[in-house]
Order: sequence, then structure tokens, then C-alpha cells
Amino acid sequence: MDITQVAAEGLRREFRVTYGADEIEAEITRRLEEIRRTARIPGFRPGRVPLRLLRARYGQAVLGEVVQKAVEESARRVVEEHELRPALRPRVEITAFEEGRDLELRVDLEVLPEVPEVALGEIELVRHVAEPDEERVQGSLRNLAAARRTFEPVDRPAETGDRVTITFTGTVGGEPFEGGSGEKVQVVLGEGRLLPGFEEALVGRRAGEAFRAEVVVPEDHPREELRGRTVVFEGTVEEVAAPREPAIDDQLAKTYGYENLVELEKAVRERLREEFRRRARERMKRQLLDWLAEHVRFEVPQGMVDLEFRTIWEQLEREMQQSGTDFEKLGRSREEMEAEYRAIAERRVRLGLILAEIGRRHGVEVTGQELQQAMMREAQRYPGREREVLEFFRRNPPALEQLRAPIFEDKVVDLIFELARVREETVTPEELFREEDEEEPGGAAAVAEETAAATGAGAEAEARREGEGGAAAPGRTGEGG
Repeated sequence: MDITQVAAEGLRREFRVTYGADEIEAEITRRLEEIRRTARIPGFRPGRVPLRLLRARYGQAVLGEVVQKAVEESARRVVEEHELRPALRPRVEITAFEEGRDLELRVDLEVLPEVPEVALGEIELVRHVAEPDEERVQGSLRNLAAARRTFEPVDRPAETGDRVTITFTGTVGGEPFEGGSGEKVQVVLGEGRLLPGFEEALVGRRAGEAFRAEVVVPEDHPREELRGRTVVFEGTVEEVAAPREPAIDDQLAKTYGYENLVELEKAVRERLREEFRRRARERMKRQLLDWLAEHVRFEVPQGMVDLEFRTIWEQLEREMQQSGTDFEKLGRSREEMEAEYRAIAERRVRLGLILAEIGRRHGVEVTGQELQQAMMREAQRYPGREREVLEFFRRNPPALEQLRAPIFEDKVVDLIFELARVREETVTPEELFREEDEEEPGGAAAVAEETAAATGAGAEAEARREGEGGAAAPGRTGEGG
């Protein structure tokens, strides 16, 4: 095999690989010799079949095997001999080949860039600190009481907050439609479970009264065939029941497993503190990602950006289709949004490479125990199918890598938090949970999603290379906050 580099532009590398005709022939002969040891052809004992007969029968299939092996081997040898770190799987193309002649291939790839070393001690971050106020604590206690509420039948017109039991039939154009009818369905008025306008027809009705509701189905309704159409619901109120919430006292605390109200309140306050800490960490992580994106600049592989962009764009198109919206309704052109989402894709790739490199340089690893715990947590989401889920992950390395991702990300981010210059700033709970006015491309929703998965693209490529004989991935970061 002869390997010649023919192009090196930025991160792109191109090589010409030539397998001599004699190499191809020698490999074909070797493979035919293997076949001869077990081939059963009438008139010949195993191991005695003439090679010319085997070539006539299996020659084309063997030639295909040899060429395919050469294609796979060429990418591996190019990477090894030139000590490359490919960003994605190399592309291999046969440029010339005829039986009995040399096989010529073109190997095209992008290499991972040299990520500048980040002086973690120079990063300045703010950790926001907030304490739960009494109003928030009492609000949580009221929510706990509401979760234990019961309903008692009452002989009066239904009000918002009541639970009504209804039997009804829905029609479109006078014809019933699938899923439009129900018998003894219980609905709490004010929770918004019904189509807009349906609940209003129930307010003021007593048990035993008939009702009729004429509503227009919203354009974002999941069932496309109903969007914008008028639906008529007719039926009877079977029962009206008023809510009865338990008092916030020791008895309520005992229903939640606490000795008294003091202990329950203490647990609520600590849960709120933990929620505040998680929120503070999310905000500080966003500061970190913004700092890295601004201060650590280098060329990123466009193949990785293209791959990440396709992932984001396909998700956007699915969401637009499900919600029944389009670019005109969003007030944006397709070209504008493509440019903005490509910028998000490049940011993701850049941050992924940065965090992966920081993790590598500082020896951050995901332990087997951490991965096992993540598998168990995922399996617990599917009661009764735990063993099936665990087996799925054991048989699917890419799926397992998805679990490794957020663990690696959290460990790298926590490492940076430890080494960066962090000052604390006391804020109110309202300030802590206030949504920031994002200025990144794509609007606040897009940026929030982009931040959550900022490091996915780079490490995904690393993981893909690992499965293809490239350098081992330090970990695949995922969509953790």
C-alpha cells in the first residue's frame, strides 16, 4: 500500500492510497486458499479443489471482499501512519480500479483542531445565592395540602375549582369523531384540560343538567384533522363535587411521613434550598459556557458543524410540523433561521471540543460505578422492564455513551467551578429564577436548548471515532443543565 498526502487546507486532509495489482492478487489468492480448506465441490475432496475452479466460482465475490477490506484498511492506515485525530469518520472513494490493475482510493477527512489550553484560574464567575422566603415556604405547604385534597358532592351550581363528572358526545359537522365522547369523565374546572370554551359551558350547571358547548379547535391541536374546525359537545353533568383541602397541620405532615408540621416545614425549606442551588448552578454554567465561547477561539471542523446543524434543524422542522407553524408565521425567512441555527451548531461543536479537551488534560473520567448508577436510574423509569433496559444498554455502546455524556459534562463543569474565580452574590428568589434576556441567535427558546446541550456535538464525534478505530473519546457530554 502506498499513501500520499495530496492536500492539507485548514483542518481538511486528503490522501491518495494505492494498492498494487500484485497486492490485490495476493490477497485474493490467500482468501481462495482459505475457502479451499472447507469447500465441498462434487468430484473433489476438501482441500483438493483446484484454485482455477474456485476462482471461477467465487472469484467475483472474493474480489468484492478484498476491495471492501482495502477500503476499510486504507482509512485506518492513513490515520495511524500520519498520527491523525479525525473529527468524523474518514470518507473513502474508489477513484480507479479494474480487475488486474492497481486499486486507487481517495481518503478525505477533517482532523480535530488543537484546542488552546484554558487558564481556568482566569475565569470569573458569579454564584447567585438565595434563601427561601416565608411566602415561598408557605406556598409549597399549600401545594402539598392541595395534593391531598378530596372532593365531596354538593347540591349547587358548579364553580371554578369544583370537580364535575360528565358524560358527553362530540360531533364535527353533525358526525361523531374518534375520541370525542366520554362517559363519567371527571374534570376539575379551571385546570384547562378541556378545549377552550368547553369548561365555560360547565360552570353554573347542577348535577343532572344538560349542557351544550360549541368550540373552535385551536390551530396547534395535536390532531391535524380537527384544527380550526368547530366541535359541538353535548351531554349531562352527572355530579358536582367541591374540593376539601386538609388543614396545614401535624396530621398533614404525617400523611407525608413526617412526625409533625415543624419537620415537614424544615424538609420543604431544604428542598427549596436544593432547588435554588440547582438553579444557581445552571446560571453559573451558562456564564461559563459564554466565557469559553468568547475567549477560546479556534477553527472547528465543518463536517461536525454540518452534522450538528442537521440534528438541530430536523428537530426544529418536527416541532414546526407538530405545532402547525411555518417560517411566515414566525416572521422569519428560512435563510435567516438557517444562518442562526448554524451559528448555534458551531457554538455547540466549539464548546464540546473545549470541555472534552479540558477533561482530557485534567484526567476527568467516568467510572464504571457512575455509569452503572446511571443505567439503573434509567431502568427505573420503566417499571417491570428494568432487565430489558439494562440489556439494551449493554448491547448498544452508542446508547451507553448517551448516559456517559451528562456525567462527564457535570464532572468537567464542577472541576472548572473549583478552579475558577467564583464570587457569591446574594439575590432574591425572584431574581434567581428570572429568565435572562438572551442575545444569542435563534431567540431565547433556541438558546436555552442550545445551552443545555452545548457540549454534545464535539464529544459525539469523539465517541464515533472511538468506535471506528480513532483516538479514544474522553467522554460524550450531553444535555445536562
